[in-house]
Amino acid sequence: MSEQVQSAAKPANLAKDTATIGGAIAIASGKGGVGKTWLAISLAQALARGGERVVLFDGDLGLANVDIQLGLTPAIDLGTALDRQLPLARAATPCPAGFDVIAGRSGSGGLANMPMHRLTALSAGLRDVAANYDRIVVDLGAGIDRPVRLLAALCATTIVVANDEPTTLTDAYALIKMLTADQAVTRIGIVVNSAQDVVQGEQTYATLSKACQNFLKINPPLLGIIRRDPKVKDAIRAQTPLLTRHPGTIAAQDVEALAGYIVASRVANAPN
Repeated sequence: MSEQVQSAAKPANLAKDTATIGGAIAIASGKGGVGKTWLAISLAQALARGGERVVLFDGDLGLANVDIQLGLTPAIDLGTALDRQLPLARAATPCPAGFDVIAGRSGSGGLANMPMHRLTALSAGLRDVAANYDRIVVDLGAGIDRPVRLLAALCATTIVVANDEPTTLTDAYALIKMLTADQAVTRIGIVVNSAQDVVQGEQTYATLSKACQNFLKINPPLLGIIRRDPKVKDAIRAQTPLLTRHPGTIAAQDVEALAGYIVASRVANAPN
């Protein structure tokens, strides 16, 4: 077994011993390329448009790109704040879309391989930041590595993003399995992205749900279905949030419906 696999397989020690952050939502995926970062940005904007004070934290510690998708150039990013031992709030950059962003540092091996004591300090910093907002949205790195699971375990809710590709579903199941093995208190929910239509989205969810029920004895709820929309790629290329560039498009409507459901159902409140 490789060192990387061994690291991923280790229990995330903070998962069951650390209380979750109320109002915090982790956006996760077992596999890259499913639209996780785009969804994190769009959800943050939709929640902000609903009147919440929102901060989006780029928790992809190795391949951060939230700032790139938004066309931002932060004066202070996560790496700088940690290197200088600054309060994490100093790295919060206002975004024209109506929420704040704490940007990561793309290609930083130092952040990707952060030792446990620095991860603990980062977790404490996120708690301090969250006290100033109604909602913190955490865009996690893809995969099942320990830092991903530790950050997910801090959040009241973890949204696992999947699509209908078999490899994506397999990797999404693997992530859910690891979070369950960690005894993470975070509530796990599923969002199906880039579905051809609602029926296909429900079928994709049913496939993942069946595996979770059969092998993990849990049934993460379906939180939303985002329908396939060519305007999404256009917005990403333009480095502009979808709800700003194409507010009436079907994917924008679906994201706003997801945000409305999260607020109305209080699914991101801290578990008792």
